[in-house]
Amino acid sequence: MLTVENLPNLQGKKVYVRVDFNVPHKGAVISDDNRIRAAIPTIAALLKKGARVVLMSHLGKVDWKKFKKGEKTKEEIDAQMEKNNLEIAVEPLKAHISAAMGREVAVSFCPENRGPALKAAVEALRDGEILLAQNTRYQAGEEKNDPELAAEWASLVDVFVMDAFGSAHRAHASTVGVPSILKEQGKLVALGYLMIKEVENLSRCVEVKPEDRPYVAILGGLKVSDKIKVIDSLLKKCDYIIIGGAMAYTFKKALGESIGSSYCEEASLDYAKKCLEEAKGRIILPVDSVITDSFEPVEGRKIEVVSAIPEGFEGVDIGPKSAEKFADIISKAKMIFWNGPMGVFEQEEFQAGTKAVCVAIKNLEGKAFTVCGGGDSASAVKQFGYKDSFSHVSTGGGASLEMIENDGHLPGVDILR
Repeated sequence: MLTVENLPNLQGKKVYVRVDFNVPHKGAVISDDNRIRAAIPTIAALLKKGARVVLMSHLGKVDWKKFKKGEKTKEEIDAQMEKNNLEIAVEPLKAHISAAMGREVAVSFCPENRGPALKAAVEALRDGEILLAQNTRYQAGEEKNDPELAAEWASLVDVFVMDAFGSAHRAHASTVGVPSILKEQGKLVALGYLMIKEVENLSRCVEVKPEDRPYVAILGGLKVSDKIKVIDSLLKKCDYIIIGGAMAYTFKKALGESIGSSYCEEASLDYAKKCLEEAKGRIILPVDSVITDSFEPVEGRKIEVVSAIPEGFEGVDIGPKSAEKFADIISKAKMIFWNGPMGVFEQEEFQAGTKAVCVAIKNLEGKAFTVCGGGDSASAVKQFGYKDSFSHVSTGGGASLEMIENDGHLPGVDILR
């Protein structure tokens, strides 16, 4: 695939860059600008080549499906758009880009994402300038990969660069429609630096080499049903799959163990049984749990560590024996893929299990290739100060999982091949 490094002189060329600036923010304050900073190398490289950069990103969600079904009015949709308005992030975004690049950069904003206003804003760009367009999801056709919307966006530019890994698993107008049209027109489409890094690192977790064994996957989170395909894929690739988080209780119930009031997907019990049979001892479950009689941090709630969970209690983290067992398996690994925390890490009382996994992986520094697959696990490793202990921390939780389950294929990547 063509990369931003290989693009020829772009002097005077208008370059559409699909970025992922779906950052957490409140008002004009961005609480985590990691995704913005991750795109800076690509933006800087394009500006150095003389490009006129048009940045497109989504921010939050718009309930167009409910509008189509008549469950939401146009006024309600407009109110939601106002609540998630990308315009409130423009000033901090400009400061973030300028600060990260170490120099002043001309950044303008267009409050529209199609039509005469956007076209005029793109035409007004000069070499080395950046235009940020309005939230792509303000168009109902974005998520449906509407050909007319994609054609309008494609008509504005000369080159397409994909640098939004967090959206690469979605076949939207901005991720697949635009590059598809430009390719048909003989124009250049390429991967940005962030995408190069993500594809190279996650591909290693798909195409497993002998020197990367034992290969251990660590899965957490809530629902087994959300990870059926990735579990099926990892069972073919991994030597061991460690399962923690709430999804572990579905597996434990499938074994006939007592899980009390812990979350369990009844519809996934048969699947869990099948997995355990096929794995033949390669799926590792917690042997003890931190439990509580109240998920909410109310006064007087009980917190205990047990092997069998009694009624009226729910599991909220792996226990110390499980942490020790998991750490032992991790210590022998040559490659790790981790997606999903071990417990409710947002609450201090239930962080120990997730921290224990972080420590075990930190102890592998220089000895193994370790990947954190984005999402809540990435938030946890950053929160606990272990981000730099990983070989790679993905910027896309859903995208990283789909890349694993689809053997390295994603719509937003394959269209660039």
